[in-house]
Amino acid sequence: MNLEKQLLEGLDKLACGLPQEREQISTHLLQYILFLDKWNRVHNLTAVRKPEEMVTKHILDSLTLLPAMSGTHHADVGSGAGLPGIPLAITQPDWHVTLIESNQKKAAFLTQACIELALKNVKVVCERVERFFPATKFDTVISRAFAELSAFTQAAEHLCADNGTSRLIAMKGRFPDAELMQLPQQFEVEKVLRVMVPGLRAARHLIVIKPAQG
Repeated sequence: MNLEKQLLEGLDKLACGLPQEREQISTHLLQYILFLDKWNRVHNLTAVRKPEEMVTKHILDSLTLLPAMSGTHHADVGSGAGLPGIPLAITQPDWHVTLIESNQKKAAFLTQACIELALKNVKVVCERVERFFPATKFDTVISRAFAELSAFTQAAEHLCADNGTSRLIAMKGRFPDAELMQLPQQFEVEKVLRVMVPGLRAARHLIVIKPAQG
């Protein structure tokens, strides 16, 4: 199966409310995969080496977030190679996505990826999340492989808009029992969603957290 067919079939199986222009979206996502693969050969941005595995483990996995998100301004904390922020920005061009990454090598990749993919709705911030204080705060603050729940919530809470609807969402594999037990009491776990990634048997969970200030 070629990459484009694999990606289209995966998008069709995802129940995440994607717009009808699946072919256009898949083409853009495929460009990102190929660009990531090219850089990864030299700069070691991700442990996933094969483009066909990137489709499942990176792209489709990232897009499972869509039903859990609301609003138009979102931050991806510890974005790394742009996951999940870039796939979200590609599929939702009306959103504004800020990629926060303290590693200069990875931030350089993110900046170049935005240029190559003509992503006008993405901003790259090369800074530690604790030191980033944006003028406009975010509807959703997400992390994929940034830290344990306790560290993530305490480091990123200040990025949430103080409107009662802003949420922190952490992407996890297996149900994170121990991490949930260690979550500071001021944070409320609103829901835990088990998600299915097409082509991936491993467990995936989204932890939706209401910030203390909300």
